[in-house]
Amino acid sequence: MTNNLSPQPKKSINQSAPSIDIHNASLRYNDSEQCVLSSLDMHIPAAQWTCILGRSGCGKSSLLRYLANLLSDKVQWSGQLSTSTNIALQGQIAYMAQQDLLMPWLSVLDNVLLSDKFTPNPQPSQRDKAQQLLQQVGLEQQAHYLPQQLSGGMRQRVALARTLMQNKPVVLMDEPFSALDAVTRYRLQNLAHELLKNKTVVLITHDPQEAIRLANQLYIMQGQPASAESLDVPSAPAPRQFDAQCAELQQTILDRLEQDYA
Repeated sequence: MTNNLSPQPKKSINQSAPSIDIHNASLRYNDSEQCVLSSLDMHIPAAQWTCILGRSGCGKSSLLRYLANLLSDKVQWSGQLSTSTNIALQGQIAYMAQQDLLMPWLSVLDNVLLSDKFTPNPQPSQRDKAQQLLQQVGLEQQAHYLPQQLSGGMRQRVALARTLMQNKPVVLMDEPFSALDAVTRYRLQNLAHELLKNKTVVLITHDPQEAIRLANQLYIMQGQPASAESLDVPSAPAPRQFDAQCAELQQTILDRLEQDYA
């Protein structure tokens, strides 16, 4: 096993967004004899969006959770995992899940400030920064609301602001917009793309249209155990308006995904 991400001396918090390379990787849970991922090769470019598609249960979330250091004692990993900055991913990642995971007893503002509660000697200016982020996501008037007073789309905007509050160079997103209606999802895609500029973003989605709109790099994960195949994305800059080229790619994706259900 080769892993170039062994612990490194602490560096400046304001790190540049790295690219991430995975080569010939496999992942197996400790309580299973079957690998979830095998012969996995991926290039995740710096400061761009990489979108990953695949059927439910193929290992997309397992990969994301491993990158986020949430599975370190639960899985066996082999293969090469490296970054362009040669700095460990641990400490560089913000993670946004499908569920908003807001604390119901905290206000919107305090939910955005949640990561700051675990930071030694937090700066008073952090509160101002959180209020500014709420303004950016259009929720400055709801700063003192409780989560149960918000719609689903509002709650996900709070979760996005909380993710941005961490100011990490790598952002991992596990189907964060899937539970929203089509218009709210479209708006949040655009908002996230704008606010996450200059971050290395990995987005897992079941929605080919979402992946096509947002991806600079696009992968389909298939098989059991799963590996990944890269697909060329349309030439138009993201977030894209759907055109004939996008529609053709969508059909290709659907044809490939259907093979896993045969």
